[in-house]
Amino acid sequence: MPPVVIDVRAAEDYRDVVHRTVQALAEGKLVALPTETVYGLAASALDERAVARLVEVKGRKAGHPMALAVKSAEEAFDYIPEMSRLAQRLARRCWPGPVTLVVSDTHQDSLIRRLSAKVRQAVSPEGAVGLRVPDHQVILDVLRMLTGPLVLSSANLTGHSDAVTAEDVLEAVGEKIDMVLDDGPCRFGRPSSVVHLKGDRYEILRLGVVSEKTLRRLASMAILLVCTGNTCRSPMAEAICRDMLAKRLGCEIDELDRRGIIVMSAGIAAMMGGSASTEAVQVAAEMGLYLDDHGTQPISEPLVRHADVVYTMTRSHREAITARWPEAAERTRQLCRDGSDIPDPIGGPVERYRQCAVQIRTALEKRLDELDIVTI
Repeated sequence: MPPVVIDVRAAEDYRDVVHRTVQALAEGKLVALPTETVYGLAASALDERAVARLVEVKGRKAGHPMALAVKSAEEAFDYIPEMSRLAQRLARRCWPGPVTLVVSDTHQDSLIRRLSAKVRQAVSPEGAVGLRVPDHQVILDVLRMLTGPLVLSSANLTGHSDAVTAEDVLEAVGEKIDMVLDDGPCRFGRPSSVVHLKGDRYEILRLGVVSEKTLRRLASMAILLVCTGNTCRSPMAEAICRDMLAKRLGCEIDELDRRGIIVMSAGIAAMMGGSASTEAVQVAAEMGLYLDDHGTQPISEPLVRHADVVYTMTRSHREAITARWPEAAERTRQLCRDGSDIPDPIGGPVERYRQCAVQIRTALEKRLDELDIVTI
């Protein structure tokens, strides 16, 4: 019997499409779903018969694991309770998105331990599992309504070309599956990049949508310094922080990015593309630092999500960030460990800027001592 094909774009009720898909998967059926990379073939990870059938349809040999698609980076921590800092960083920055992270699943509290032995053999035959959060609304909505994760593989026969349209799926495995959701050509038309995490090191197993250069930047440690307008305190803090880190690592300031360390600054009420204040530029120059080409930027969700740690000049800055992005609360701290504010020198004489810079340097000395900085 040919599979049911649903044209997502022409559906009168999108919610009905999602509900029908969830029901099919819960009943043990195989469903081809669109993702941002290529079409994926999915089975409920809670149904070992469906997973066994998926392995058979794919023609996958033993020892070649399939990925687990989960709802979010937060849910991934339930499957990998002791994710390394690097794994957490990449999950936070890459998901939802076209990156599969292969991580150890040997922790006794891992939810993978609750999957059946046959399913574990399909996704984690050697103590590591590939996790993915696809960046496509259909599959994300299905995952949010489905109990448990999906076992996910590309919707083609092993060794054959990837399926980037529903027509490709039907040609490759149409007679062997139960449902196909047609949402047109996939956005990228290439597989996800696969990254194997080993503590605070990584190995690229497959280059896909995300390039090696981009993955390296995504794996870098990021420090974000925040003030109000991003014209004086945080730009000075950014320059001072870069200088201090370079000296600690024994490298030049412009080598930090290559060493896997990114230092940024932003403002709670900043405009885009403004300049640092004249006084801040002068005081930085007195310290042998350069702010002439600084461009102001407002704080944003991507900046906060990418930051491993956010240091704010005042308590009110921290409160503003955590109120808007509560998930960043653990990573957001006042620069001064004693909870004191670094006053805004704007409108004051140059000497006030010098005092501000001294206070920033003193606070950064203590904060950088707290960080376990690992270069890549």
